[in-house]
Amino acid sequence: MSSIIFSILSIYVFIVMGYIAKMSFKEQIDDKTITLINVYFLQVFLTFWGLLIRPIDITLLYAPSIYLFIVLIVVIFSAIVAKFLFEDKKEYSIATVAAIIGNTGNLGIPINIAIFGEESIPYTTVVNLVNVFVVYTIGVFYYSRGTFDTRTSLINILKLPILWAAIVAILLSVYGYKPSGVIQNTLMMGAYASMTMQLFLFGIYLYGTKIKEISKKLVAWVLAFKFIILPLITFVVLHFVDLDSMIKGIIFIELMMPLAVANVNLASLYECSARVVTALVFISSFIFLGVIFVAVRVLAFL
Repeated sequence: MSSIIFSILSIYVFIVMGYIAKMSFKEQIDDKTITLINVYFLQVFLTFWGLLIRPIDITLLYAPSIYLFIVLIVVIFSAIVAKFLFEDKKEYSIATVAAIIGNTGNLGIPINIAIFGEESIPYTTVVNLVNVFVVYTIGVFYYSRGTFDTRTSLINILKLPILWAAIVAILLSVYGYKPSGVIQNTLMMGAYASMTMQLFLFGIYLYGTKIKEISKKLVAWVLAFKFIILPLITFVVLHFVDLDSMIKGIIFIELMMPLAVANVNLASLYECSARVVTALVFISSFIFLGVIFVAVRVLAFL
């Protein structure tokens, strides 16, 4: 269990640095510029590196297919119920999509390794791959809808280079392309820069965020949906699926991950109450420190 705690706490170093930087330099640090550099440039490197570092095995796609099926069920349910709870467009968008964009990569992969061992890596890798598409299709659409109309939101999905980079990387991997050492090192440099900047940006937005000023109804809905409703739906679906218990466990744990910093990136990019989303990510990350131990015990019943 200590390895799980350290996997979570290790990412907070760069978040604290971002917070201190914003506190020290205030308006000299342009939040939007950092977001644009990260989303439109550095995350392209992260996408290529993440998808080419290991060959994609098509036979592993059953697990992420179930993951995607659960996500779609949850999004439909959330979109319908949230419509009755939130009149504000931005709050509705956040309420609909925030809970499904979990940290399946930077946090989910090491935690699954801590629980299931390295044999979990192929499954967590392809689940994270599906999550990339969820983030940059469903996630982009709803965060964009907080500010723009439906047509513009759909166009915004196509404008992001990350989605196209992921498609190209998958095709290269399927056809057996293996990057040379020089290319792999270049991609790795960009990938780690992206992850560091993403955490740094989270710390920047955390500064000045006042949790008490955020709608309590929105906080309660997102957190309850993330840690109660989503796990219940996942448990029910997995209970009726004939699948190896380890794979069921991986899917369950990945869907239990706290809100990803990618939520902040998209909320910032499309001006959808980025500081509100930052607070939700922050709160969910702390609640997760206790929830993960309950989740591990639930695995015995899958």
